[in-house]
Amino acid sequence: MSTHVIDSHVGKKIRELRNLAGVSQTKLADSLGMSFQQVQKYETGANRVSASKLFEIASYFNAPIGAFFP
Repeated sequence: MSTHVIDSHVGKKIRELRNLAGVSQTKLADSLGMSFQQVQKYETGANRVSASKLFEIASYFNAPIGAFFP
């Protein structure tokens, strides 16, 4: 099964926001109650981000949900 282009795009946006904020994968993961490996999988598009988790991530960065889509 290949990675869907939207999953990759959302993951890249998560990584971009995280890097702009100067936040490590570990810090983001801790704040979301998950492992840093899960954050890595989201950022590479290997795992899809659920709507509820995307909402949590957007809230963490004070970003609108629309920021994650082309």
